Amino acid sequence: MSRPAFPVTLLALLGLAQATPAPTIDTSQMLRMTPQRTQLTLEYIRQHYDAKASSIQITPLMIVIHWTATGSLKSTLNTFKPEVLSGRTDIQKGGKLNTGAHYVVDRDGTIYQLMNETDMARHVIGLNRFAIGIENVGNNDLTPAQLKANTQLVNHLHEKYGVQYLIGHHEYGQFRGTPLWEEKDPTYFTVKSDPGAAFMAQLRAALKSGGVTFRALPK
Repeated sequence: MSRPAFPVTLLALLGLAQATPAPTIDTSQMLRMTPQRTQLTLEYIRQHYDAKASSIQITPLMIVIHWTATGSLKSTLNTFKPEVLSGRTDIQKGGKLNTGAHYVVDRDGTIYQLMNETDMARHVIGLNRFAIGIENVGNNDLTPAQLKANTQLVNHLHEKYGVQYLIGHHEYGQFRGTPLWEEKDPTYFTVKSDPGAAFMAQLRAALKSGGVTFRALPK
């Protein structure tokens, strides 16, 4: 069962109804972009998006919010550190590159950057070359501190890159058939539930209170 939406009074107490401050970002857990990780990333791009690709660089137009479905930062980092995917039979056919994200937000709201924002991470089918991924430690019990941190981080990335779209992972399928969708294999798709409609509604409301809104689907 999803948690009830945070009341507006709580948003105000968190300071989200005011100007959004710049986030504090911890870079101590950055993943090494080794030659193997770079090569696996390029292989993924060539398999799914562009057979002639020569770069792993992305153009950030979108932010995708996730939850980790794990209970701790340590387990999350242990999941992302390997370069080669293990387990995850639902996406094994998609290639050897491990899943990843550009940021992880811990339960207490601490923001950790794991990857350069313009290097591709494998976190959302079909949209990886346009999307910055933000993972939140937990599942349907994300905390007010995480809501506040996500608001600050999304606002920061919006200002830095002019990001046009903000979606929850569970919403990514809406982009199939749009100009942003690149997946060449129509059978490569998984149904997601993270981070849930309630959390996304509160995040969008917090951002809107600070004057930040995002586009719907591309025309």
